[in-house]
Amino acid sequence: MTTHASARGDQREAVWKRWLPHLGIVGIVAFCLAPFYWMVITAFRRPSDQYDTFPVPRIWSVDNFLAVFAPDTGFGRALANSLLVAGVTTVLTLIVGISTAYALARLDFRGKNLVLALIIACSMFPGISLVVPLLKLFTSIGWINTYQAMITPSLSFALPLAVWNLTTFFRQMPVELEQAAMIDGCTPGQAFRKVILPLAAPGVFTTAILTFIMAWNEFIIALSMVNEKEMQTVTVAISKFTGSQGFEQPFGTQMAAGVVVTVPLVIAVLIFQRRIVAGLTAGGVK
Repeated sequence: MTTHASARGDQREAVWKRWLPHLGIVGIVAFCLAPFYWMVITAFRRPSDQYDTFPVPRIWSVDNFLAVFAPDTGFGRALANSLLVAGVTTVLTLIVGISTAYALARLDFRGKNLVLALIIACSMFPGISLVVPLLKLFTSIGWINTYQAMITPSLSFALPLAVWNLTTFFRQMPVELEQAAMIDGCTPGQAFRKVILPLAAPGVFTTAILTFIMAWNEFIIALSMVNEKEMQTVTVAISKFTGSQGFEQPFGTQMAAGVVVTVPLVIAVLIFQRRIVAGLTAGGVK
């Protein structure tokens, strides 16, 4: 009898241990997705029901989305501005970051670790502490209300993380890959472009997505450097939404705008997730 009871207890403990990690994952996912779920639900409520706390809309409506793209909001132009700023920032970050990371991973010179430490230390400065000096600098050179006033600071914030990530990724790739390519007649540049860069695609895509998300979500710099409605990005546009009376809080419209801004990021991750994951666990030499 005791043996059977002990066996049942061991069986229950084994089942509990097997399901506990899954329950933990479900709890974390639910905790992370709950704000997004409430944002989507609020976006589809009628404006008159925006203070309703029922888990789903009693009556589904797209009025909030129509209000977001009303001609007087300028939200479409703000989307284009954010796409331009985030896209240019990502491209420039990859061009500079890939070349810098490859040099740091392959070249041996005195003080290389110090250079890496300084690069990652640059990312530790809070953006708010740089607003005043950047505002003074950009005012003196006439960059206020320009795209470069938003792209340049975003580039300086994104580069340290990009260089650090890509340097680590290039270090994991064997030097024998370039040596074999050069034995076959490639120059060092051709070996990098034709052999190393294609193999580094997962790390490059990961860095590109992280950079794009960071530049897409940037708010402080865009708010400080731009005061013209035609130049503002989506994060600034959402913060300036007002209700019909000027002092109302347009939760529904803001939530709908948040859904519109978040969906492109979700789609980008879903599209590129396979390319990001592919090859991360594969060896450099096959």
